[in-house]
Amino acid sequence: MNDRLLVFDCHEAWVYQLQALPCSMDVVIGLRGRHIDGWDSNMRPVPANARLIRLEDALRNSQPYRCVVAHNLTDLLDAKTLEGPRLLVIHETLDGALQEQRATVSAGQFRDAVAKFVRMTGTHVVAVSKLKGSSWGFEDDIVPLSADPSQYLTWKGDLARGLRIANHIQRRPGILLWDFHKKAFDGLPVTIVGRNEDTAGVHPSKNWEELKETLCKHRFYIHTADPRLEDGYNMAMLEAMAAGLPVLGNCHPTSPVEHGVSGFLSDDPTELHGHALRLLADRELAARMGKAARETIVRRFSATRFKEDFMRSLEFARWKWQRRAPLAASGSSLH
Repeated sequence: MNDRLLVFDCHEAWVYQLQALPCSMDVVIGLRGRHIDGWDSNMRPVPANARLIRLEDALRNSQPYRCVVAHNLTDLLDAKTLEGPRLLVIHETLDGALQEQRATVSAGQFRDAVAKFVRMTGTHVVAVSKLKGSSWGFEDDIVPLSADPSQYLTWKGDLARGLRIANHIQRRPGILLWDFHKKAFDGLPVTIVGRNEDTAGVHPSKNWEELKETLCKHRFYIHTADPRLEDGYNMAMLEAMAAGLPVLGNCHPTSPVEHGVSGFLSDDPTELHGHALRLLADRELAARMGKAARETIVRRFSATRFKEDFMRSLEFARWKWQRRAPLAASGSSLH
């Protein structure tokens, strides 16, 4: 068996974490529905252990991959002719995904169809959080996100502005509690970074080096999310904490922020506004809180833990592939 992974190109920040694994990988670019044809270098550089290929090149590979790492059902269907273990990574809640896509199918119907498909094809499912895994009915294997403080610049916080990194905000206002965000930070200096073509003055970073510079300069980070549809953190927020920024947001049961220690949480926009003013006026307070935020990342979201957890998941995927149902060999598909 080929020791390389086959990884579909999506969620570049998440795929970049795979650089920590002791194996190389082929990353499939040029996929349907992506905003660009290749790897999005605005998000991350290509991982050191990766080479970029097209789907047709992967399908011509005569030796089975160690594992096919997919991010959605389309990826799995594209890889259906390939031999070898497969792993599906759940990045979002089911209800959040259906809401964003304005789907007409019910959550229960879609959940049942996916469960049937992964069972028949011997696919192992990993979720990036318990909330997201539970929403799809896959709670057995949770591999949390990671961030490495050593990869970021020393925090300065000399720019008295808040920062938020978010893509496609207008498609996800409910998930991101955008009305709450606007009420809490109205009139305050806040930089928004991300791919939002429908919002004037908002752009993605040119590359990861520029993003690290942005994190280094800003005073605090913002994350708000509906607890029913999204976690109290995402990759961008963990990276901000790793870079030494305190976090402001709504109260959320899964937030790693400790109120008053590594940031401030409140469901009252007026109160959160006041906390933002404190941090804008007091760089030393932001520095202390940012240090606590960085320590939280080291303790709960380390790259070492991610590596160990994901390597275990790859073994689960191999075990399930070897014991998959006979229907898998007949070219089953999702209906």
